[in-house]
Amino acid sequence: MPSTTPCHTAKVIDGTAAAEALRASMARHIAAKRVKYPRFAPHLAMIQVGSRADSTLYVRLKVKAAAEIGIQTTVVCLPEGAGVEEIVGVVHKLNVDESVTGVFLQYPLGDHLTEQEGRMITEAIVPEKDIDGFRAYNIGHLSSSGGHPLVTPGPAAGVIHLLEGLDVPIANSHAVVLGRSDIACTPIATMLRRRNASITQCHSHTANVEQFIKVADILVTSIGKAEYVKGSWLKPGAVVIDLGMNLIPDSTRKSGQRLVGDVEYSSASQVASYITPVPGGVGPMTMAKIMENTLFLADRLWDNERGKKITPLKLNILKDVPSDIEIARSQTPKPITQLAEEIGLLLTEYESYGKYKAKVEPNVLERLAHRTNGKYVVISGVTPTPLGEGKSTTTIGLAQALSAHLDRPSFACVRQPSQGPTFGVRGGAAGGGYSQIIPMDEFNLHLTGDIHAVSAANNLLAAAVDARVFHEARQTDEMLYNRLVRSVKGVRTFAPLMFKRLQKLGIYKTNPDDLTSDEIARFARLDIDPETITLNRVVDVNDRFLRKITIGRSRTELGRERDAGFDISVASECMAILALSSDLTDMRSRLGAMVVATSKQGVPITADDLGVGGALAVLMKDAMKPNLVQTLEGTPVFVHAGPFASSGHGNSSILADRIALKLTGTEEGDHPDRTGYVLTECGFGADMGMEKFCDIKCRLSGLTPDATVIVATTRALKAQGGGPDIISGKPLHAVYTQENLSTLKEGCKNLGRHIENARKFGLRVIVAVNRFATDTDAELGFVRDYALSAGVDAAVISNHWAEGGAGARELAEAVVAVCEGPSNFKFLYDLDTTAEAKILSVSTSIYGADRIHLSELAREQIDVYTKQGYGNLPVCIAKTPYSFSHDPNLKGAPTGFTIPVREIRLSAGAGFLYPILGDMQTMSGLVTRPGFWEVDLDNEGKVVGLF
Repeated sequence: MPSTTPCHTAKVIDGTAAAEALRASMARHIAAKRVKYPRFAPHLAMIQVGSRADSTLYVRLKVKAAAEIGIQTTVVCLPEGAGVEEIVGVVHKLNVDESVTGVFLQYPLGDHLTEQEGRMITEAIVPEKDIDGFRAYNIGHLSSSGGHPLVTPGPAAGVIHLLEGLDVPIANSHAVVLGRSDIACTPIATMLRRRNASITQCHSHTANVEQFIKVADILVTSIGKAEYVKGSWLKPGAVVIDLGMNLIPDSTRKSGQRLVGDVEYSSASQVASYITPVPGGVGPMTMAKIMENTLFLADRLWDNERGKKITPLKLNILKDVPSDIEIARSQTPKPITQLAEEIGLLLTEYESYGKYKAKVEPNVLERLAHRTNGKYVVISGVTPTPLGEGKSTTTIGLAQALSAHLDRPSFACVRQPSQGPTFGVRGGAAGGGYSQIIPMDEFNLHLTGDIHAVSAANNLLAAAVDARVFHEARQTDEMLYNRLVRSVKGVRTFAPLMFKRLQKLGIYKTNPDDLTSDEIARFARLDIDPETITLNRVVDVNDRFLRKITIGRSRTELGRERDAGFDISVASECMAILALSSDLTDMRSRLGAMVVATSKQGVPITADDLGVGGALAVLMKDAMKPNLVQTLEGTPVFVHAGPFASSGHGNSSILADRIALKLTGTEEGDHPDRTGYVLTECGFGADMGMEKFCDIKCRLSGLTPDATVIVATTRALKAQGGGPDIISGKPLHAVYTQENLSTLKEGCKNLGRHIENARKFGLRVIVAVNRFATDTDAELGFVRDYALSAGVDAAVISNHWAEGGAGARELAEAVVAVCEGPSNFKFLYDLDTTAEAKILSVSTSIYGADRIHLSELAREQIDVYTKQGYGNLPVCIAKTPYSFSHDPNLKGAPTGFTIPVREIRLSAGAGFLYPILGDMQTMSGLVTRPGFWEVDLDNEGKVVGLF
């Protein structure tokens, strides 16, 4: 250490100047980062309990220092005596507030709190926001050999900063730390030891403390005794760091007091080589280091958010691919909480349904509103066979390839499977082979109960319709009114929903007793024409015997029978509304707007007229939240809504797509490689699911796709090229299991038509040739080459069923490359054309028909809907999925046929007209040998036999 002479004066360690330099450096850092990332905003939240003058002063100084640097501050003031639960509650709110990057507790919190309670409050702060570094996580890492605390306490960090700025080595020195506070002394001793100093730590009860100080090369004191350490106690040339802050009487000061340290400065400065003044020494550096901790954690949170990645799960690929459920069972999913964190969801933005499923809150869109959407890719296909051609498998395999193999954030957005196909012919919709959604059995069955919620809502509405017809037939206008607008304790009031009906009738009175007899009649009597009731009840199984039924046959219904029927649950308008709603408010409005019948005066009767719109929304409230699950390789999947693809619009929800697009999106300053991909699957072939995706879903959502992937298989194309009928349960004909290029060549005309149709929407097209085990290289190559000759942007043979994401890597690379190009998306028709013109446009442009033929009923319905104000809605055409036409026997790319429109239904809530072609059914039937024969429980209670 440096030697001294009797006239020596120590060099003053100017903490104020050092702190100013550090603050200036931080201000430059924040300004530079904001140039690249305008939204970067360090935000320090401080909690102060009570109104102690010193605490208020310290908080004010922190606010001032933060403002100079560019750090936002929030001060939460709690009343003196605030309890543990109240303080911890505030801490928890700040923990989950994404805008807050650091949380600071202004000590003391109050004498009413025990030491243990104080520790509970400190521990409530998450380590990532522990600005003080007092939490056990940070203190423990600081104290452990090889530990890495996120931050170190401000006083300790300030002391080390000052020492390291001197020309005095810390290593091999002897340092004495006088004091034992957890806030300063113990962390300082640990940090000096980490820098290879030999440490002696003393305190107020240490005997002969002068002897220890006498040999110290470095003295750090925070004992809280004014001018306790004398110059004569010091080793000549020692470095003195004084953290003491003590008030002593001073009659020369206006306040009558003066601030001094633990060291007698006048004598110590004559012996030490360096000394910190009080004030102006460690105090300013402590403040600066608190700000530095705030900035460091803000940087860390920001960079971690930018750098979040999916941790893929490894696949154990077997050459002989096992059954789907065996593969699914062989993989252990990652906890859904882990997946949620990896994709950037906050704890408040999802709720777990067991270990491997979660529902995501729609309000995540508000938090991520600043982001540019990721790339939007719609997955479609050629005309399929009854066995399915692996469109879901391709969607999942491609998502795995993008996330797990190309390190590109990606989501698969798929519909929830109906129990109809799950227990029928096609099986579930979880994908297949090594490209599946897991847990596969839960996904294919109840998941989180959304379809059941849709069924309950639909059937409540159906019950309300028939009940209203029944009661109106038996009661006078006055009786109806008195029962609808009940008197409670002598006061009669309208239910809130009744005002909507009153306004519809042009009645703006608020007192039920003020209505005239005419107004009472108009309000109370819907006067539904039973012949016009269009709403069917629903059940989520294939049950052909419910297609047409007679209801009201019990003697209690007094002979009020009528013909009715059942649809499958996923064909319910409630399901279409779930898929097309942007938020809860929108869903509530759409449910209330559903038209269920027409009055005898020709007025459309809605769910809100029946008073049931609010109840429907309550039943479907939780169903509005998309379901988060994962693929076999641990990449994210949103499963939401499941509208029937043949009779409904056949696409998953707008909400799930929007959330996924934001979670895969970017903001200013992000590298282009951060751009992610949302793969949203549509039902059946491009003539059905993709057309409705473009003309209905995109029109409502305002979203425009960057490209489409058309999934093709040799099996489907051979079936369209004249191959024998494919019947579930029967062995495939040899034409499908052996090479047959001539049949395949004829069937490729079907692929060509789908490509042509996609171009009509301005879409960039990628053809994915989904490899089956029996395909030959010549057949696969022929399909690929045909697609390229048809002008697609890319055509790739993909083997994701047998190889998982690795087998779809080339397809993923093609999607990335194609999506770099511009999108020229456009709709097929304008909404201001007539309903007939819209049906004609789809029939001629997409299906290849020459003309359409409207039945007399269909024409009458168009006239009614037009008069009621629904003529400007898009059309959602229900037809067979097995042909471009209405007739499943017309294969390939037929032309010159007439489309017969049997009837047209109105889905006013969903927002489309619903033409039904030919013999199309809205309730499927079970075949002779349904899939449920294979489904069972094993001895351990596990599901077997699903596929």
